Amino acid sequence: MGTPERIREVARRIAARREEVDGLAVVVSAMGGETDRLIGLAREVNPNLPSREYDVLLSSGEQVSAALLAMSLEEMGVKARSFLSFQLPVFTDGKHSAALIKDFGAERLREAFARGEVAVVAGFQGINQEGDITTLGRGGSDTTAVAMAAALQADMCEIYTDVEGVYTCDPGICAEARKLQQISYDEMMELAVLGAKVLHTRCVEMAKRFGVNLLVRSSFNNEEGTMVCKEGDEVEGALIAGVTYTRGEAKISVLRVPDTPGVVYRIFAPLAEMGINVDMIIQNISRDNYTDVTFTVPEEDLDAAVKAVETLARQIGADGVLYERDIAKVSIVGDGMKTHPGVASRMFGALAEEGINIIMISTSEIKISCVIDARYTELAVRVLHDAFELGAAEQS
Repeated sequence: MGTPERIREVARRIAARREEVDGLAVVVSAMGGETDRLIGLAREVNPNLPSREYDVLLSSGEQVSAALLAMSLEEMGVKARSFLSFQLPVFTDGKHSAALIKDFGAERLREAFARGEVAVVAGFQGINQEGDITTLGRGGSDTTAVAMAAALQADMCEIYTDVEGVYTCDPGICAEARKLQQISYDEMMELAVLGAKVLHTRCVEMAKRFGVNLLVRSSFNNEEGTMVCKEGDEVEGALIAGVTYTRGEAKISVLRVPDTPGVVYRIFAPLAEMGINVDMIIQNISRDNYTDVTFTVPEEDLDAAVKAVETLARQIGADGVLYERDIAKVSIVGDGMKTHPGVASRMFGALAEEGINIIMISTSEIKISCVIDARYTELAVRVLHDAFELGAAEQS
């Protein structure tokens, strides 16, 4: 949706799809670069960015896209009507810039279908109980689309993006990355949390909750995409679905913390109040009633986090605080871990063979994450991709 020609191309694809289905609704994002332009304007007039007005401003990008796409469809002879959040309505909670959808009104969409119209919905936006415009945060238009599909009890929700589907790892790092035909909701959520940028976590969470099948496809060609669906016989039976990574991490260690009830809460409470996201946490076995607590935070929050933790360390009588920048997290994800032993050993062995030291480890039922020196991120991704035979050559 970056240019008028791209809008016309999208309209042509919608017109072709309209011939295949009885009712078609389309959710749009802002035109390419428009959101950044609006943010820049906002910062020029008020660097403090008042949350209510900020949402009013940013939501206008999707309004422009919806109107232009509906106009383009009409020009092609396809009946279309655009809808904004208050017209449906899309009700959210009161949190600006990261609102959660509470209810989605679909009656006007059904009326549009009955008139033979394509419904073009502005994504990323909603309204709260006071009638104020809210925005849904990162991945908001995808979340709007899933909520709409759930409200309509649609057969399918297709997400068109700049990639052809979900890959076993970042194709920019690993040339052997393979596009998956299918992946489970849980695998997709883990990949999204751990750094994959194809779909946002909230979008997949909602799809799982309401049983909406997602088809991730490219907006630039007609190649088959990746189906995100419930785990079952239809999902590829691979041990590992993919390898992903997150850069921009930092590690903080609080040394010789008194091992008493409530002390760990006292470490993390101020970080929560500051809105600093803590990821991996490790507490060592207590010795002589003292323990070390180590955790990771986004590198951009490191200075503020260290300052807060150093103050707390003095208050609780800890020995001090150490920190480290330039770390990264590499992760493997797969439903197959539930029933196959030896996955962790295989991962650790592959990294060890390349001399990549593991700083921290975190696991869940279907994922294993290792914190490593950021210098080895791309090497680690390729090594793990090969170790679990995820490439196209291994699958042929």
